[in-house]
Amino acid sequence: MRSIRSIEILCLALAALVLVWSSSIGAHPWALVSLLGVFAATILAFRSRRFLPNLGRVRMQVESWAMVAFVSAVLWFTGRADSPLVNLYLLPLILSAFALGRATAMAQVGAAIAVYAGLVVATPGLDPAWLAMAARTVGVMAPILLVAYLTSTLAADVTEARDRIERLAHDDPLTGLLNARTFEAIWDHEHRSRERDHRPYSVLFVDVNQLDRINEEFGREAGDAALTMVARCLQRSIRTSDRAARCGADEFAVLLPGAPPEVAGTIVSRIRHNVFKTTLDLRSRMIRCSVSIGVASYPQDARELRELQSLAEHRMYRDKELRRSPGAEAPV
Repeated sequence: MRSIRSIEILCLALAALVLVWSSSIGAHPWALVSLLGVFAATILAFRSRRFLPNLGRVRMQVESWAMVAFVSAVLWFTGRADSPLVNLYLLPLILSAFALGRATAMAQVGAAIAVYAGLVVATPGLDPAWLAMAARTVGVMAPILLVAYLTSTLAADVTEARDRIERLAHDDPLTGLLNARTFEAIWDHEHRSRERDHRPYSVLFVDVNQLDRINEEFGREAGDAALTMVARCLQRSIRTSDRAARCGADEFAVLLPGAPPEVAGTIVSRIRHNVFKTTLDLRSRMIRCSVSIGVASYPQDARELRELQSLAEHRMYRDKELRRSPGAEAPV
């Protein structure tokens, strides 16, 4: 990731500048040159595609911990507990908070506090009393802990918001099924795949009968409850490989990969049964719903996607008309 590379280079550059300006490099030239060289080589190794190529999160863990170790070593050579570079810990900690989560960030904060406490003990001229050393450690590291915690909290909120936006982009907010746009993309991909391997599939279009009547008699919330109930029945009736979506106000669609007409017919019967046996309690009245379903199968019924869609919709509306005829089962 470009941001990780930028943080690593910034960490290296700041450490090198302070080492040069503070004349620390003159006291331990070989140790410091080796430290900077090893970290620079580490950065180059991280950028190699051969370094943990299929383990991106593990590689990021290694990179962030390597920065923590590098900053700890730099503090030792630049004044230990009095080093002006203590805040360099913020670079790997913020990276971990955003990319790896709160657990890793807090673990690195704990490691940084332990290292700094050791530096306080090793720094000549400081009050050796344990209470004074603890107070200094807390005073210096508490802001870093606070920043790491707040950053991880913000990162969690951002991740949750992003996941919610992604769900809204792909799912129907009322029923939790796929939305029409996502379903069409999945169906198009499935159709192209079946054209290549010449395997069958089926598609169902499902309409909730007399939803307008439910809305008029019991209100909009009752209609939403009916739609949610039908969506749950669809999910109970289909296979794990099937995909269901809400494609209109009272219409659903189901894609049945690898399903010939016989399998599709079995699933249709299951859907009808599950919907009809499930009741809604509306104003102390037990209401039963029913659905009209149209089926089209590839390649038996048609070979073009739009023809299959048109045929399934036509059969759904035909089924709806038949259920309105005298003697048909009342949906409500």
